Amino acid sequence: MSQPPPADGHPEADDWDFLTDHFISSSSLSPPPPNNPFLSPISPVSSNPFLSPEPSISTNPFLSGSSGTNLSASFSDSSQSVPYRSASLPFSPTPPTGHNSAPGPHRSASLSSNSGYYTPPSSPPLAFSNPSDNTPQLAPPTGLQHTGSLPEFSGRATQDQIFRPLARSTVDETRPVPLTLRPRPPRESQLGFALRSIVFFPPSHLWAGHESGLRVWNTNKLFDGIPDNKSVRRGDEESSPFVESRRTSAVLSMAVDLPRGVVWSGHADGRITGWRADGSGLVNGFEECVLWEAHQRAPVLSMAITPYGELWSGSEGGSIKVWSSEAIKESLCLKKEEKSKAYVLFERSCIDLRSLVSENGTCPVPTVDVKILMCDNDGSKVWSGGYLSFILWDCRTKELIKIMSSIDGSPDSSFPSDPSSFPSDPSKTQKSRNSPNFFQRSKNALLGAAETVRRVAVKAAFGDDVRKLESIASSADGTIWVGGSNGSVSHWDPNGFKLKEFTRNSASVLSIFTFGTRVWVGYSDGKIQIMDLEGKLLSSWTAHKSPVLKITMGGNYIYTLANHGGIRAWSLSSPGPTDSIIRAELAERESKYTRTKHVKMVFGTWNVGQEKAGLESIKKWIGVEVREEAGIVVVGLQEVDMGAGFLAMSAAKETVGMEGTPSPNGEWWLDAIGRCLGGAEFYRVSSRQMAGLLIAVWARKSLKQYISDLESAVVACGLGRAIGNKGAVGLRMRICGRIMSFVNCHLAAHLEAVNRRNEDFDHIYRTLTFAPPAGASGGPLFRGANVTNNRKPDLSQSDLLIFLGDFNYRLDSVSYEEAMDLIYKNKFDKLRARDQLNAEMKLGRVFQGLREAQIKFAPTYKFDKYVSGVSGYDSSEKKRIPAWCDRILYRDSRTVSEPRHCSLDCPIVSSVSLYDACMEAVDSDHKPVKCVLNVDISYVGESIRRQEYAQIISSNKKIKSLFDQYKIPPEISLSANELTLKNQEISVLRVSNNSRNEKGIFEIFCCDFMNEGENTRVVFPKWLKVNPASGIINPGQTIDINIQHGDLYGKDFYEVYSTNKRNEENQEKNAILIFKITNNYSTEANFYKVNTSHISSKGFASRNVMYSGGSQMW
Repeated sequence: MSQPPPADGHPEADDWDFLTDHFISSSSLSPPPPNNPFLSPISPVSSNPFLSPEPSISTNPFLSGSSGTNLSASFSDSSQSVPYRSASLPFSPTPPTGHNSAPGPHRSASLSSNSGYYTPPSSPPLAFSNPSDNTPQLAPPTGLQHTGSLPEFSGRATQDQIFRPLARSTVDETRPVPLTLRPRPPRESQLGFALRSIVFFPPSHLWAGHESGLRVWNTNKLFDGIPDNKSVRRGDEESSPFVESRRTSAVLSMAVDLPRGVVWSGHADGRITGWRADGSGLVNGFEECVLWEAHQRAPVLSMAITPYGELWSGSEGGSIKVWSSEAIKESLCLKKEEKSKAYVLFERSCIDLRSLVSENGTCPVPTVDVKILMCDNDGSKVWSGGYLSFILWDCRTKELIKIMSSIDGSPDSSFPSDPSSFPSDPSKTQKSRNSPNFFQRSKNALLGAAETVRRVAVKAAFGDDVRKLESIASSADGTIWVGGSNGSVSHWDPNGFKLKEFTRNSASVLSIFTFGTRVWVGYSDGKIQIMDLEGKLLSSWTAHKSPVLKITMGGNYIYTLANHGGIRAWSLSSPGPTDSIIRAELAERESKYTRTKHVKMVFGTWNVGQEKAGLESIKKWIGVEVREEAGIVVVGLQEVDMGAGFLAMSAAKETVGMEGTPSPNGEWWLDAIGRCLGGAEFYRVSSRQMAGLLIAVWARKSLKQYISDLESAVVACGLGRAIGNKGAVGLRMRICGRIMSFVNCHLAAHLEAVNRRNEDFDHIYRTLTFAPPAGASGGPLFRGANVTNNRKPDLSQSDLLIFLGDFNYRLDSVSYEEAMDLIYKNKFDKLRARDQLNAEMKLGRVFQGLREAQIKFAPTYKFDKYVSGVSGYDSSEKKRIPAWCDRILYRDSRTVSEPRHCSLDCPIVSSVSLYDACMEAVDSDHKPVKCVLNVDISYVGESIRRQEYAQIISSNKKIKSLFDQYKIPPEISLSANELTLKNQEISVLRVSNNSRNEKGIFEIFCCDFMNEGENTRVVFPKWLKVNPASGIINPGQTIDINIQHGDLYGKDFYEVYSTNKRNEENQEKNAILIFKITNNYSTEANFYKVNTSHISSKGFASRNVMYSGGSQMW
């Protein structure tokens, strides 16, 4: 039957008490909490499982002179599993029937017989002990700002690491020492400027594409600081100097065109832009050399450059277009006033691959977004991919070779061709679709694609969506490496056959990069793994506290871009002996790049009981003198709104992920507190409300530049863990780069609900999950994407953690009269010995490892409204026993009781200078509490540390010696320094590695006749085919390079671009092939050249320009 609300209408009995037992028993309740050795189960002592039984009798070790009664209200064990009681439900007024004959606890004589609240047994007067005798005390930290700090009590820290302070160090011992090119910027500064991609243009420019354009770093100036920080956008104050382009639409893809000295960027509006990357436009800005609309406002998702100078671009719906080398060359030669002609040139040269392979209106290419385009290292095939499938294209003829599943690698359509035959003209292929050869190929492609679509649909329906394609890279040996969203890395041969697959991390693989014999893999959990070409794991470490979006290489560094916008550089030789030397040197120089900031923080908590307090009460609570000194003010309110309808609506909004704006009462409180703080000096950083719980943070405007990455979270602990009458709201942010979390809690009520309160805290601590507000960042978020199962709670990752609120812990084994007598005598130390929270913290059952300043104020609950002072305690017939329900606890970086100074190893050091209650506030049945923390924050000056890094690697003799050894490439010898090609016959060039120990990593490209060197690359002539164009030569090994002549395109193709066909036919056919040789740890290279010429079938020999030196190194 229903129970009437308590006579005094106290909201703590809350509006859910009128619900019938039938409604409660039919409602969904939370499952039992996870196994926790410190939480006792509830005994099944009643036919109504939602009403808690009487406390059992046990010895309390915390009160000296105790008679043996249980002072912490722990419950008896039971082997029968029962649901747990909701925090908001009252207890039965009478012992349940059928209970054992053991006597129940005695009631205080001051309590009404129908009060409905159990109390621990009344004990004879006790000899209270001084808590200072056995209460763990922490000495204050060092520093004048901590002089006069209050003594603190520390809760027992259990063995569970999640309750221990976040480990920090001057230099991370678990990974190589990175060079931080761009420190993590504030999330708020990235809206519209979030970095999405990076590429490197040798020898010294790192390009990054963001949502509004591009920027370029000169790696020769990485160690310089930005001269004028005022002219730099927020978030880049500590970055290495860079230049930025004009505003564009979001850059989604980038490609490096070395032969032409151009970086191509693909944009969200469908345009492709070419930028001069040879240094000519990077002094005073960017030089935009060509621009055209490539995909009719559809986003350019991917791009690739082939060795023959063609640009491939992919977009939505499976669209892939090829832009010819001739059109690119002509457009780059146009004068500024002729740039409008570029669009016509590109439109005339464009080859739409979907149209090319379609037959009778049917296209075998899946209509999925082309997120990946890659030309393999041999330059013979282009891989396109999206979602769950791959397509292999012939790089020269644009033929569709194979469509296959990226999950199991099974080929769906294969088109055999004679490897000795040179491809024919694509224009003729397009015009001769009625030929049996083309028809048969199209038929095979259609049948294979249909099977692919069918199998992909079936697999996706059964959960293969988590195995979608995320990244791809081609290694030096010609094989392909593919990363999936399920954390798998698969190895493929050059012809599209899957060799093997392995999973060494459950997080998504977002990026893969290869160099030499190493494969670098970046994951969504911020980790990087290095593997060899057999898939053996060589090393692993956490590179960023954010997903690793892209990896590229330049100079002797691997560059990684994180989702938060930070960029780090890692030595190609890492992990290696230089890492330990750099790490030790940087640790010794810690004082040079360490910065420390002191901030006074004020924390306040108040259970307002659905009331609106007077401004004078708020001023007395926050304190004018505190306001003048404070830099940060954090306020947590409870019971701002507690109506049943409001609670139900709030629960519905939170369930569907709708962050509710503050209620009218909440807005009133926020405005009132803001006015008391002074609108001219403070600004509201953030706020969050769930049901009756509200938390807000204000900061002095001078600190705004140090505050970033605002996030919020809520956890309901009421009925069924769904109603927000009990629970927590939290805010998290970075201040000077350190993570600070503030949590406002309202835990289960009633004297005997100690276990339930402990459970509520454990549930809050483990499940509170922070997320940024909608629209906080323009960058992609991977927060929930395939997160590892062993992820630690968000609160455990805090450098400073504050819990405040109405914790509802009461006083045990003391009557109302005894408590009042001690209060009137100001003997609060004797009352503290009966405090449930202190007892539970000593046992490590709740608030593990958190600290609280010594309480020297009267209990803050329960009062008659509008009665000031200690005379205002509950005068109703219930006469609730006073208690310190309202508390403020914290944890910083200190792990031991000895005083510690603030450092990078211990970045947050705090002390309490004030912990008090405002007894003058009479607007609620609770008194507000405030706490003043003196906080020292230590953080890294990244620009200074970069300079120290530069000094170390340039001055340390051991490091210089090791780097010099890494730079020595192996020597090779070539079988010839001149080759003459006849018709389409294959000429073989033999290359030998003369080294006994070092593997050689080779790459073959063409260079200009007049200028020899890597920076004077030219595209491969269309008549020349080299296979393989890259690879690995083992020590003492000799390999064969096949070099062949053949006409790639026919007459019809050249008619589009050339008005003098005869000139094209009689074009001189000679080229210089450059063999570039490096080792596995450096990009320093030796170069060898081979002169090639061609003799036509008519007996005409192209003029061969002779060079002295042959294949000698230059």
